[in-house]
Amino acid sequence: MITLLAKLLKVLNAETDPGQISAALCLAMFFAFMPLMTLQHLVLIFLVLVLRVNITGFILGWMVFSAVAFIIDPLLHAVGMAVLSGGVLEGFWSTLYDSGFWRLTGFNNTIVMGGFVTALVLAVPLYFLFNFLIRRYRQHFLAWIQKTRLAQMVKGSRIYAAYQTVSGWRSSV
Repeated sequence: MITLLAKLLKVLNAETDPGQISAALCLAMFFAFMPLMTLQHLVLIFLVLVLRVNITGFILGWMVFSAVAFIIDPLLHAVGMAVLSGGVLEGFWSTLYDSGFWRLTGFNNTIVMGGFVTALVLAVPLYFLFNFLIRRYRQHFLAWIQKTRLAQMVKGSRIYAAYQTVSGWRSSV
């Protein structure tokens, strides 16, 4: 648990744009809310690798949202059942299921459909919420930490200066 917290703080303190971390968390929510290995998972992994998102944030978000998905599993099932058995769309889903391609998505599973719809509804609001929270954290809490005597002592040490030099090498490569 302490390692997870340390990794979370490292992601939040990184010089990564908050939008990249927020996008990673939203993609992780999609990944975690759909329990089966489906075509959507391959698309999400492709998006994580192609888009400029924070991969560590994606992995941490996946772990957290997997726990959330386990807790709200009955809700995901109910949402999926409502979407799949809705009178108007029932024929549409049957037609899609008859196609081999759409069968790969696993949308006929109530948990997969419920997780996808729930993540789709929550993605945009959570993106802006995560973005806001990360910015507020960096503006207030991180700024306060950097002003403390301990942080000033660490920044003034030779070890920190050496670290800054070495970390500068990494960004110039």
